[in-house]
Amino acid sequence: MEKRLYRSRSSRMLGGVCGGIAEYANADPTIIRLLVLLMVLAMGSGLLFYIAAWVIMPEGPQSA
Repeated sequence: MEKRLYRSRSSRMLGGVCGGIAEYANADPTIIRLLVLLMVLAMGSGLLFYIAAWVIMPEGPQSA
């Protein structure tokens, strides 16, 4: 089965981007959120990444 990157429907705080990346990488969403926060604090690059990912990444499929 092909692994795809989606925004998370279950592990979301704002848009589900960090939760989706964590699900894709089999990582803890808190770690991903902290990494994005560090990127935001480092001259705002994380904010651009997050907004771009929110627009580009499709929302995950409905769970049955």
